[in-house]
Amino acid sequence: MRKKFVYLLLASALLLPLAAGAGDFTAKAQALNQKAFVFDAHCDTVMRILEKGVDLGVRSDEGHIDIPRMQAGGLNAQVFAMWIEPDYWPHRAAFRTLQFADAMFRTLEKHPDKLGLALTVKDARRLVKAGKLAVFLGIEGGHAIEDSLATLRMFHRLGVRVMTLTWWNNTNWADGSGDKPEHHGLTDFGKQVIREMNRLGMLIDVSHVSDETFYDVLKVTTKPVMASHSCTRVLCKHHRNLSDKMLKALAKNGGVIGINYYLGFLDPEVNRQEEKRWKELDPKIDKLKKKYKNDKKTFIEKRRELYRSHRRKPSKVPIDRLIDHIDHAVKVAGVDHVGLGSDFDGCSITPVGLDDVSDLPLITEKLLERGYSEKDLEKILGGNLLRVFAAAIGE
Repeated sequence: MRKKFVYLLLASALLLPLAAGAGDFTAKAQALNQKAFVFDAHCDTVMRILEKGVDLGVRSDEGHIDIPRMQAGGLNAQVFAMWIEPDYWPHRAAFRTLQFADAMFRTLEKHPDKLGLALTVKDARRLVKAGKLAVFLGIEGGHAIEDSLATLRMFHRLGVRVMTLTWWNNTNWADGSGDKPEHHGLTDFGKQVIREMNRLGMLIDVSHVSDETFYDVLKVTTKPVMASHSCTRVLCKHHRNLSDKMLKALAKNGGVIGINYYLGFLDPEVNRQEEKRWKELDPKIDKLKKKYKNDKKTFIEKRRELYRSHRRKPSKVPIDRLIDHIDHAVKVAGVDHVGLGSDFDGCSITPVGLDDVSDLPLITEKLLERGYSEKDLEKILGGNLLRVFAAAIGE
């Protein structure tokens, strides 16, 4: 098996003391990433597969994720999120989700020797032992179920094991963090969704939900939950990030936060620049909506052109900013409740040195430099997510 072979080649590096130099940390990080079960709670790569026809089997200079780069970074399991764009709300959200699912199943069929669908943690471990990447299917945005528990159940039968309850916007049954409060948390139907996800064995993802929704979920759920791709609000005051109070509540629930790599959630100055950019874009988008209100296809094309014309300038933010968020979450919630949630292929600007999934050992290296033990690193790299998945969807 590839992992064991690489581990044997590099195993001696694990014996290096933590007081070693930077080069030694690099060798130890590479070895640890091949030895540990490395699990990423969120990526948006399905969009590239569906819209651009990307073949994950081919190493690319574009995007963040493909099979060769996942192998190079030592990644073992990945949640592939199916994000339902607002253009498909409210009556074509389930259809769009099925399009994404089809793209993922075709990818799985094309690379049966490299990828496998995981429905349980046991499946994931079996796939990794066979030298494959374990693929978990997730939904980003509860709009996908179109207010129907029957649709939720059908997605579960299809293999979906994670659902992010909202995106930035509200659903008809839960408030999102980027929208005006409408329900002030979960509606009665929203609570039914939580109970049904518990019953089915679907992991509840509270990234993107409003603070009120977050606390309502914790009152209703009987199983641990996950904030798949969020950061810490104390270090970057953004509504997508969790406050210390929320981190403590998540830990009490037994859940886990996957730290996001997007600079807008990591760095206060980049966040300020992003808010300014959106203030400039929003009125222009509203103008396009009015102009093409009867031509949705043209509106979508024109909006994409607008986004391209307002591309972000690269921000030189060190990877230490990401490590600060991991460190803070560990100090507040505890090392058993922190993991990785890259948002790769969904985030356009990442810390210096973390260009794609092949650079994952750099995170391990930086945590080693801060004195994290191998045992704790194995938890952060994937052990904590495995525990929460086992509790929520089944061992």
